[in-house]
Amino acid sequence: MTLTQLEYILAVNKFRHFGKAAKSCFVTQPTLSMQLQKLEDELGIVIFDRSKSPTLPTSEGELIIEQARVIIREEKRLLDLVQRSKDDLAGDFRLAVIPTLSTYILPLFLQSFIDKHPNLNLVIEESKTEEVVRMLGEDEIDAGLLVIPEDFDDPLP
Repeated sequence: MTLTQLEYILAVNKFRHFGKAAKSCFVTQPTLSMQLQKLEDELGIVIFDRSKSPTLPTSEGELIIEQARVIIREEKRLLDLVQRSKDDLAGDFRLAVIPTLSTYILPLFLQSFIDKHPNLNLVIEESKTEEVVRMLGEDEIDAGLLVIPEDFDDPLP
């Protein structure tokens, strides 16, 4: 089992399509499929039901996907710890912003953020509030800028 295979699992789960997942991982679809098949053979289970469209995880696959999220999250934390020990922020910082805020809020801090952290690659994505909340919960982004109603009872992840 490799971290790359776990990343492929998360991509297929996110896109529910092998071709789109492969594109997001910058590999060919046959490469991604072969790696997932190797992992399924190693584990002795089927992670995704390939007969359905969109591609859906099996019940065993759901458990593997949840654990893959934990492992990839912890791998990123480990890399962050190493980077912090160097007293220099580097790598990607993924920020999702709702479109109604992006044109007003980003110009207020973007240049000073880039100046303070020249080795940090700020990746900005515009998304709807529900999508920002989902991405936060699934550790697909590092932070999100959104607006929620005053009577919003659900805790954000």
